[in-house]
Amino acid sequence: MVEAEAKRLIQVLDGAAVSPPPVWLMRQAGRYLPEYRALRAKAGSFWTMCMDPEMAAEITLQPMRRFGLDAAIVFSDILVIAYALGATVRFEEGVGPLLTRYEEITHIDRDPASWRQKLAPVYDTLRLVREGLNSGKTLIGFAGAPWTLATYLAEGGGSTDQRAAKLWGYRDPERFLEMLELLSECVADHLIEQLKAGADAVQIFDSWASGLSADCFEEWVIGPTQRIVTRVRKEIPNARIIGFPRGATLQGYRRYAEVCGVNAVSLDTAVPLDWAVEMLSPLCALQGNVDPLLLLAGGERLVRKARESCALTSGKAFIFNLGHGVVPQTPPEHVMALLQAVRAPL
Repeated sequence: MVEAEAKRLIQVLDGAAVSPPPVWLMRQAGRYLPEYRALRAKAGSFWTMCMDPEMAAEITLQPMRRFGLDAAIVFSDILVIAYALGATVRFEEGVGPLLTRYEEITHIDRDPASWRQKLAPVYDTLRLVREGLNSGKTLIGFAGAPWTLATYLAEGGGSTDQRAAKLWGYRDPERFLEMLELLSECVADHLIEQLKAGADAVQIFDSWASGLSADCFEEWVIGPTQRIVTRVRKEIPNARIIGFPRGATLQGYRRYAEVCGVNAVSLDTAVPLDWAVEMLSPLCALQGNVDPLLLLAGGERLVRKARESCALTSGKAFIFNLGHGVVPQTPPEHVMALLQAVRAPL
């Protein structure tokens, strides 16, 4: 793993307050950029781009060239874990991801060596990005969290209420927990391999952590995340890990920060930043949490919000980001205006 102590974002993950805060954006590489759209037209499919290291590396670097962000996040997808386990994954325009349901996978692959072979394009992408990335910039790898991956595998695609996964967990808890355990093993292995391939830090995306009772949140979100962090740190003791339990209750966020062992918690838009500064910043660094739709809207309110976020977190370990990903309709000039607001002296 590349030594990263001089990198601003890594300093924050190690607990330091940095001013102005480092900034990167979830889905900073994507459809809102004309250079991405041009490459997508040539590639033909999202999945092709994810699994082609040269294309994925180019896409990862596109927003770095345009905006000079503090970190690049590898262009990939959380569903590569489902693919590693044996699911067929495809993305249908206007529909989203479609994949083999867990109970319909003809052969569930439990061999880590096979996982690494299937996911080798991701690691090759990281190596290519590492070569092309400025030495002062952080490279972030990522994976979906077991609960979020389970929602897709139970449904065979996206879901608005995660019904299939919840019903499975309620009706057959023993087998459901076995699936979460397998997912935890695969996710941990994937994060370790990304760190070995050149990532300075990794993020765990629990995109569907909302709407869970406290006991289910503990069992399906907290437990698997703890196991992943423990496994990664056993292999790479100084691994920097960001957790994102999107949509969790405030109590859930507090519990997550207390027990999961992450270096930083990424906040969704609904989390009051002043509350997070008071309740979470003594436990770990913070990341977030401007509304992506405010970035889409742009204007003075966006600038004011960015400045307020920087002022609220002054003197704290904080990474500026959004509460979720950049939406495709966002004008690139709004991103530049946001960066200028964050980087201006307070």
